[in-house]
Amino acid sequence: MTAVSLDTAAVAMFLGVIAYALFAGAEFGSGYYDLTAGGCARGAEMRTLVDHSIGPVWEANNVWLIYVLVMWWTAFPAAFAAAMTTLFIPLVLALAGIVLRGANFAFRKYAWTFQQARLFGAIFAASSVITPFFLGTVAGAIASGRVPAIGYGEPIGSWINPTSLAGGCLAVATCIFLAGVFLTADAARTGERELAEWLRKRTLIVGVAAGVMVFAELYPVLHDAPTLSSGLLGAGLPLIVLAAAAGTATLAQLRRRRYSIARAFAVAAVGAVVTAWGVAQYPWILVDQLTITQAAGADATVDAVRVVVVVAVVIVLPLFGYLLRLTQDPTSGAEAEDADRRSRRD
Repeated sequence: MTAVSLDTAAVAMFLGVIAYALFAGAEFGSGYYDLTAGGCARGAEMRTLVDHSIGPVWEANNVWLIYVLVMWWTAFPAAFAAAMTTLFIPLVLALAGIVLRGANFAFRKYAWTFQQARLFGAIFAASSVITPFFLGTVAGAIASGRVPAIGYGEPIGSWINPTSLAGGCLAVATCIFLAGVFLTADAARTGERELAEWLRKRTLIVGVAAGVMVFAELYPVLHDAPTLSSGLLGAGLPLIVLAAAAGTATLAQLRRRRYSIARAFAVAAVGAVVTAWGVAQYPWILVDQLTITQAAGADATVDAVRVVVVVAVVIVLPLFGYLLRLTQDPTSGAEAEDADRRSRRD
């Protein structure tokens, strides 16, 4: 198997990581706004917006996680086995969060009592924040070289360390920032002007805090993960600069209430941060332990994976794009009913 073929498979897998960070990230971050919306009367409008925004896509977004995991264990089985062995605890906690989040998101819509709805809603919101944190610690453990290629790594120290904790906090911050931009745009599109303004102000604060966090967390990474930090200051530096520029542009467009443009810049900012991590880590799939070439599976398996990726691109991407288009259409579904109700009320 040539290095180019293996790199192609690795890039295809990492594109799935970027897609999950963007689409599921915005969805996970909505849990923060649900969690901090307030009591029943004050928070009802916010929680209704969250339901309408993520309801049609919350299951579809997990396709990207399944895609990444399947690509990982088939094309690069040695790296997958090593990571699953050493990082069993944070991965199980992240999986539990995903399951609890999805289940309680559905349960709270059909709760028999108000107390049940509050309980299910609290679990949904808390899981939405906790899950990206643990996924971020997994990324930090891999990027800092704490996952050995053979044998068992530290079950606790591998993911409780400066780089992992920085990765977890950064994952949560970027999810909240993305969700704030997306929810603000959704509220404005459906005519919820007061809610859009409330979200705009909060997202501006979150965006500034997330930007400060990104650069503040470079300090522990520089001292704790030398291979990753060398890549970030080398090949990944232009992407870090791009992320800073796109993040600044997002805040500027939010101030001007140009929400559609702000959303595009927010996607670019978060996408650039995630891509910078991948570029900085290359050619390692487990930093300082296994390269992409060393971790590759059988040639026939990698070839089959590449064919499956092409088929998935042809079949899945158009359907997923169509789903997103439907959810953004203000004349369809629940959004149309809400708009009609508001017009009659006004």
